[in-house]
Amino acid sequence: PLSSLVFIKLEILLVHGVTKNNQASFCREFEEIGSSYFSISMAALLILIHLATLLNSSLAVRKPLGTQTNIGTEFIRTSCGTTTDPGLCMTTFSGYASEIQASPKLLARTALSVSLNTTRSASTVIVKLSKSHGLKPKEIAAIRDCVEELKDSVDELKRACDEMGSGGGKSFELRMSDIQTWVSAALTDEDTCMDGFSGKYINGNLKTTVRRQIVKLAHLISIALAFVSHYAAH
Repeated sequence: PLSSLVFIKLEILLVHGVTKNNQASFCREFEEIGSSYFSISMAALLILIHLATLLNSSLAVRKPLGTQTNIGTEFIRTSCGTTTDPGLCMTTFSGYASEIQASPKLLARTALSVSLNTTRSASTVIVKLSKSHGLKPKEIAAIRDCVEELKDSVDELKRACDEMGSGGGKSFELRMSDIQTWVSAALTDEDTCMDGFSGKYINGNLKTTVRRQIVKLAHLISIALAFVSHYAAH
C-alpha cells in the first residue's frame, strides 16, 4: 500500500540522515507512486523531512558525555600538576571530570566541598580515638586540642564554600580574598593539630593514625587553596 511504502522510505531517511541526494530521490519516487494522494501526502512528507533534518542537526551538535569527561580529565590533570600532591589531587578529583569539564570555578568549588567533607570525616575519626582505653592525660589533651582545631577548620571551610556559591553583595576580588583567608586559616589549624602529637610521650600508633588523617587533609586543603587562587587570578 501507498502508506506502507511512504513510511518505509521515511524510516530509511531518518536512519541514514537527510541529504540533498536522498531527499530529491525520495521525492521523485514518491511522485511516481500515485498522484491521487500527492497533495496531502506531500505536505506530510515535507513536514517529516523538516523534522528529520532538525533531529539530525540536534544529534550532530550534542556533545557526547565521553567527550565532556575527556575534556574535564585533561583539565584536572593539568591543574593537579601545579599542586603539592598531584597524585592525590588526580585520584580525588578525576571522578568529577564530567561535571567540572574545564571550569576553574567548578574545580575550586569542588575542592572546597571535598576538603570540608574530609575535615568532618577526620574529626569523627579523631573523636573516636579519644574514647580509646589506656590513653595518657597528655594524649587525651592532644586529641582534644586537635578536635577543636578541626572544628575551626570545618567552620572556616564552610564559610568558604558558602562564599564561593554566593553571587551578590561583595565584589569578586573581596569574595576571593575572604575565601583565601578562610582556607589558609584551615590549613594552619591542621599544622596546629599535629604540633600536639610531636612529643615523645605520644603513643606511636596514635601518632601514626592522627598523622595519616591530618596529612591527607592538609594536602587537600592546600590543593583547594591553589585552585581558589588560580580562579581568583583569572
